[in-house]
Amino acid sequence: MRITVERQPIRVSPDAKRVIARFFFSGEQRAKEVIGRVMSLDEDQVFALVSPLLQEFSKRHRNITRILYKHCNRVQQIAESMGIDFEEVKPFRKLLIGAYFTHEYSIESAAFFNPSIVEDPDQTELDAGQKRVIISFRAVGEGHISSIVFRRAVIDQGNRIQVLPVGNYVDEASVVRSTTYEKRLFFEKIVTARIDNDVVKELEEKMTDKFDYTTLRSIILEMQRKQTDDFKRTEYEKILWLSESYNELTFSLDTDISDRVIFPVSELERKGIEDARFVKFVDNDGTVIYYATYTAFDGALIIPKLLQTSDFCTFKIRPLHGSGALNKNLALFPRRINGNYVMLSRIDGCNNYIMYSRNINLWENPMKLQEPLHPWEFTQIGNCGSPIETEHGWLVITHGVGPMRRYCLGATLLKIDDPSVEIGRLKEPLLAPNQDEREGYVPNVVYSCGGIINKGKLILPYGLSDYSSSFAVIDLKELLDKVITDSQ
Repeated sequence: MRITVERQPIRVSPDAKRVIARFFFSGEQRAKEVIGRVMSLDEDQVFALVSPLLQEFSKRHRNITRILYKHCNRVQQIAESMGIDFEEVKPFRKLLIGAYFTHEYSIESAAFFNPSIVEDPDQTELDAGQKRVIISFRAVGEGHISSIVFRRAVIDQGNRIQVLPVGNYVDEASVVRSTTYEKRLFFEKIVTARIDNDVVKELEEKMTDKFDYTTLRSIILEMQRKQTDDFKRTEYEKILWLSESYNELTFSLDTDISDRVIFPVSELERKGIEDARFVKFVDNDGTVIYYATYTAFDGALIIPKLLQTSDFCTFKIRPLHGSGALNKNLALFPRRINGNYVMLSRIDGCNNYIMYSRNINLWENPMKLQEPLHPWEFTQIGNCGSPIETEHGWLVITHGVGPMRRYCLGATLLKIDDPSVEIGRLKEPLLAPNQDEREGYVPNVVYSCGGIINKGKLILPYGLSDYSSSFAVIDLKELLDKVITDSQ
């Protein structure tokens, strides 16, 4: 029996025109030189430079003056150290200073892949049989820096997908760091970050059982000031970077979802935030929360994080804690099971694990669920997003890595009331890269971060060779029957 897989002729590809304005800084001495040169200009020269800049870049950014003022304010302390009365600097000169510390970054210029899909909270103003969905993607720009971006799409009665046009602007969120930390969990995460033990112990002795960001930052800066060892001063800085893993991001309500980009906001994310697996989570009382697990990467250290939203405008971000919160590939089940949150993971980089927890941020005691079984997955097996509930069990789309590092997608079925029990697994790949899909940023890869069921079909967005994305539509009954048959 063959499974009917319809590859829809839709490609969502990188768009180099999608840019954000980032702060640019090349060192304090260079900053002083630039500020000094701008301060040497007379007012007419300043206006002659600023006016065309605003005209040109206001067409590319939602509020370019706000951005330039913000970037100017980031070098205020340097300007004041030069004897400049910052309060007396006129607005156009501040805009010009800000412009010299700003550059555009094309968030999608290299690749656009690893999508996940969830039902849109807003299902109004649709025709009969339509469903509106939100698709997240991993967008990659210069320097292989990844961010999370979104598209809105509509699925029609025939399960055909229409991805809606993007907005004219890209908008970063406002970042709020006003969280309260629990001492035990915070210092457990510091241990996994491999920060100097003496520095950790000295700081731990000064902290109460609960503390906020302002208090932590004040204590660390004071300890840095007294520290003469450059290595330890850097270690204190790393703790501040870790504390910035706890954020709240807020987008303006007048932005379209395609305008919103979740870009790295802390040093521990400086090499990217990867592979968000979004899921619509329904709690026991009927409350709906959208969660996403993703990976923060600084070039060496991997930190799994959890993102939470109810409206896709405000997002709360927290690191995940515990012995099971390691490596990549964490995926949350869409509801509690027997009172517990349940998570899939791949803590050893090779096998699938399952974990249970009463606390959604704390994951201990991972149990091995699956290991590579078939030749196309001999190198590793992992999940491709959150499990999907069906009448026959939890459907998990998996990925397997075979010879020549070829990524294929498979499928597994887990028991509904005890997902640590595997009911069945496909013997052959569900989806493999074909001739039209094998070339790209990373060749021979198909990959997904989550699908949904609609009108008896599995709608599965997937990345093509880590470059662009497309969609597959799979008959659910055929798929489940084949998974069960392959296990007999």
